[in-house]
Amino acid sequence: MRGPYQLAFFRRHNAAYRIGAAMHFFHSKQHDLLQLTPLDDHLRVDEAFERQALDCMRAPPVTEPEMDYYSSYVDRAMHGLFRAIDWTHMHHEQTYDIMSDGDLAWAEKKRWTDRAVGYYLSAQAPGIARSPAPLDITMRRAAVMMKPYFTLFRNYYPRNQSLFFVAHWWHPAVYEALTTAGNARQEVHIEKVIDLMWRDVIPNRPQRMLLSRELMPRYSMMSPESANIFDNLHMLHGIAYDILAYEGWSAEDKRAEMYRVLAAMSYQPGDERLARRFPLPTPTVDPLEYGEYLFAPQGEMTRIMSEMLDEMMPSMMPSDSHPGRHAEIAAEARRKGMLGVHEGEQPGSLHDALMSLVPDMRMDPQAVAAGGTPVAMVRAMLDGWTRKNAASPPVPELDMHQEPG
Repeated sequence: MRGPYQLAFFRRHNAAYRIGAAMHFFHSKQHDLLQLTPLDDHLRVDEAFERQALDCMRAPPVTEPEMDYYSSYVDRAMHGLFRAIDWTHMHHEQTYDIMSDGDLAWAEKKRWTDRAVGYYLSAQAPGIARSPAPLDITMRRAAVMMKPYFTLFRNYYPRNQSLFFVAHWWHPAVYEALTTAGNARQEVHIEKVIDLMWRDVIPNRPQRMLLSRELMPRYSMMSPESANIFDNLHMLHGIAYDILAYEGWSAEDKRAEMYRVLAAMSYQPGDERLARRFPLPTPTVDPLEYGEYLFAPQGEMTRIMSEMLDEMMPSMMPSDSHPGRHAEIAAEARRKGMLGVHEGEQPGSLHDALMSLVPDMRMDPQAVAAGGTPVAMVRAMLDGWTRKNAASPPVPELDMHQEPG
């Protein structure tokens, strides 16, 4: 899409642009590695690819790679996945450019960003554009928690997963640094973000996927649609890696499930009206600092998962279940949500762990089938979200009339 801001981020903050390009290199290559590597070989691959990814970040590419450059097998198997990712990376570049262009008046940034969002959502092919609704909604629509693949990547490839958590720290940190800098002071802020990444974040990586609202609250108030689009992309990455790591399905089954998830988390008419319906836990967070809150394992994503589990359980638990069982399930879900496999943790996915705890759990066949959507479960979760949030005020708009600093 044409605009006066084109390539502003590339030209003004080239070191940051290239770091993002390196992150998209290892986001890309991970797909083929997972699909073509036996799960039994996960320790070697996790360690070897971490080294390669870090080497790429130290000597990053000069341009942005598309997904099929490094994962041609998965591109041929499920091209729609890569179309969705590359289209959203295009939106990343557009919005970075808008915020970086010093010739765009600060009060005009939102108008240009809204225009970029509209262009992004106008993707002609269905299922390509990610939803502007928050993850609280789209994760319930996707209903992946009881699928047999869910949590495999974070449990069995913890080094690689933690690097992706760094990438999902990086993007909101850059956006918020640009938003708090204004037009004049961006170089100083971006340099501090880069230094913070190498000095503190990579040695002590986030233990969870950070959501936009946790690290770029001001940008999220300015453009909640764009912030939610990025959260939905980052969650899609994790789900895709889980699916590809799973060995119980054929490539055709994996494609059916991937396209189901793509559709569930994609833009659907009316999603815009939900864009501001999320909590804002840290509205004054400093993107130039890396405190315990940002690397701790518990945060907004774990809250969403915990709520979804509570909403699913009534229809799944056997009628004679004892009261302590739900607490056991919640504790096991917290363990499976953490990086690696811990002492006392059940092997396999979250589904495997819960079925070992409650073998007589009532399970909708569509909840575990490739390409299947458990309709009643999705309805129960969306109803649960509505009850919790019916009276919650929407996130306020950010005042863009006064430029920061």
